[in-house]
Amino acid sequence: MIEKQPATAAPATRSVSDLFAADGRLKAIPRKPARREQLLVHLSETLFAPERTYTEAEVNDAIRTVHEDSAALRRYLVIGGHLVRTRDGSSYRRATPAAA
Repeated sequence: MIEKQPATAAPATRSVSDLFAADGRLKAIPRKPARREQLLVHLSETLFAPERTYTEAEVNDAIRTVHEDSAALRRYLVIGGHLVRTRDGSSYRRATPAAA
């Protein structure tokens, strides 16, 4: 008789901490969309305060605390809906989560 193995739980969501070096800098921008999305959520929540408006220079400075390619990460944050940018690009705000 073959004994059934218990169903394993879905793999737990990995922490983003493994994306960062010991000095707190991002090792690389993840290529996989799901992993990059996880990073973007983390960055938006840790680098940008809710309800505060930032200039592009302030956004770049905040991003540069973790990675030199501020333009790419800023673009990913906007395209992913984590930062909202004015039409003229003069100011940015952390996006508010949609109500469930």
